[in-house]
Amino acid sequence: MVRFIHTSDLQLGKPFRRFPDSVRGMLSEARLEIIDTIGTVANAHSAKHVLVAGDVFDNVDPGDRVLIQALSRMGRSSVRWWLMPGNHDHGRADGLWARVLAKAPDNVFVLDTSATVELEDGAWVLPAPLEFRRTREDPTSLFSSIATPSGAIRIGLAHGSIAEFGGTSDATNLIPPDRAQTSGLDYLALGDWHGHLIVNDRTAYSGAPEVDRFGRDDLGSVIVADVRAGEPPRLERVQTGRFQWLSRNWEITCIEDFQRELAGFHQGIDPARTLLDLRLSGAVSLSDRVAIMSALDDGLSHELRWLSFTTDQLIARPTADDLANIDIQGTLSVAAATLQAKVEADGPGASLARLALERLYVEALRVNDGAAR
Repeated sequence: MVRFIHTSDLQLGKPFRRFPDSVRGMLSEARLEIIDTIGTVANAHSAKHVLVAGDVFDNVDPGDRVLIQALSRMGRSSVRWWLMPGNHDHGRADGLWARVLAKAPDNVFVLDTSATVELEDGAWVLPAPLEFRRTREDPTSLFSSIATPSGAIRIGLAHGSIAEFGGTSDATNLIPPDRAQTSGLDYLALGDWHGHLIVNDRTAYSGAPEVDRFGRDDLGSVIVADVRAGEPPRLERVQTGRFQWLSRNWEITCIEDFQRELAGFHQGIDPARTLLDLRLSGAVSLSDRVAIMSALDDGLSHELRWLSFTTDQLIARPTADDLANIDIQGTLSVAAATLQAKVEADGPGASLARLALERLYVEALRVNDGAAR
């Protein structure tokens, strides 16, 4: 039996351009720190090797700092790192991987050719490194013709999409779902899909160890794989990620709905490690919409690591009380009534009228509040 850590898609050097500098820097550092975390997981599970199934780096020129930081952190760990080019960091002559080889410490190995490598006594890795970002060919097609000693453990390492996952004739880097069976592999360790996914009893995607996109609630993770010749492997998923990227859609009819959704959201999250992409929809009173916007701008956005929210579909339907609060003395009643009529007509200018009415309401509240003081 051989035990190792299966991971992929570290995407070291990812720029995260959509975020402000403070968030961008923290997300970038977390990607480097995941190397230390993976090493700790390996030691805790007595695994001597870490197999990275492609996309170690986010691009073919990650910069010297990212490259040296990555190799330095790997070099400080007590495990062996086996790095394979993926589509983001594909191999090319005198490119990224030549730089890696020139600077790699003794415990870091580059699998940039399809030559088999003996991981340890009786366990062989069959790598399928990518030479191009996209190829129409199955990168694992050579596995069936590659011989290993009789009784050896055969571990395939590849980066691409399983053909059954909605692949089309234009799809690239496609891998057949039965590759492990047809090529006599005891385990096929895959990268490219950033979520943890068991394809079949001998094939799995580890998922990214640190999540880098919205739509996946789980933290990043790796797989601790125990592989024996001729038997399905034992796979244990271990969470490693620091940041949680959440997407939520809340349908709101009143401020109480929003407060209930917000309370439920706070359960089970660490706000400082949470990024949220929030979309609100529904129809509420003008006063409720203003209160919700205030809670987002002045509250939740400061609690979380990062918040993006869309309220285009959260429609304000002013009540009689809302309109009364805009101008008690009546000097703005004509403007408010005109805007309200446009809102109710729901014509081409309705959206702009809603925003104007909301702004009028907010400013009126500020004036009234100042007068009260």
